[in-house]
Amino acid sequence: MPGRATGSHFPIRARDPILTPMEYQPTSIPDVVLCIPQVFGDERGFFLETFRAEEFEKHCAPLKFVQDNHSKSTQGILRGLHYQNPRPQGKLVRVVEGEVFDVAVDMRKDSPTFGKWVGETLSAENKHMLWVPPGFAHGFYVTSPTAEFVYKCTDYYAPENDHSLLWNDPDVGIEWPLVNGQPPILSGKDEAGKRFHEASTF
Repeated sequence: MPGRATGSHFPIRARDPILTPMEYQPTSIPDVVLCIPQVFGDERGFFLETFRAEEFEKHCAPLKFVQDNHSKSTQGILRGLHYQNPRPQGKLVRVVEGEVFDVAVDMRKDSPTFGKWVGETLSAENKHMLWVPPGFAHGFYVTSPTAEFVYKCTDYYAPENDHSLLWNDPDVGIEWPLVNGQPPILSGKDEAGKRFHEASTF
């Protein structure tokens, strides 16, 4: 049944923080993974590793990325919930300015978490990343004055295969942290998103 996935994070810690400076935490939907980098900082600034192919393939998925995207949005904008079918995209997402609430919804009919959602706060401050596998609808809501959102994709953007799941479908029941309780700012496409029961699935 649709709704929020329940459960806690189960951390998988890198054994050597120098060689593999990333912590991988499966979320309440285990295929969706929170990636927490180790940040090395001093009075000059900071350094962190955001991606290492062999570690990503070990802890997340044996997939390759083919496209990187970068967007900027202002407070109150909600982008999503987007997915491609066919040619689904896996996305490794992060925020380099500001803060967003990032959401993934499982659209895979044979999955035990079909119709469930998981959400994480991603920010330039916490530097967390989220792995959203193929077969999920994905979206984010901007909680800071502005936010810059960067993500890697496992397949190329194919507008003819693009779908939008309605952001506030009551059957899914996403708990968006709306600023001052105000409705989000949406594109025309996202305003016309489909309800879960009529949306394309995998």
